[in-house]
Amino acid sequence: MMTPVEFKQLIEKGSKCPESLPKALQALWYDNKGDWNTAHEIVQDASDTDSAWVHAYLHRKESDLTNARYWYRRSEQPESKVGLDQEWEQIASSLLSKVNQAWMQMN
Repeated sequence: MMTPVEFKQLIEKGSKCPESLPKALQALWYDNKGDWNTAHEIVQDASDTDSAWVHAYLHRKESDLTNARYWYRRSEQPESKVGLDQEWEQIASSLLSKVNQAWMQMN
């Protein structure tokens, strides 16, 4: 199990993203490291709603709001109006919660 704080600490300490993370969290990892292109590559061909949410955030970050709105609709999430850092935190928290719930069900 991992908290959002632990995830950010992992990003700060790590030079390589753990491949065991779901794709959407991998994209957030690379975005936080300042590698928008790798983050975008990870989610651009994914069909799940979590990746679509990250994809929307990434296009919002680059000020491509038309594309971002498309991906918000695909993600089934409302278009975010909060700051980008706050949205990153919201997405990370939500995705980590899903990962933690799945982990608890397995153990």
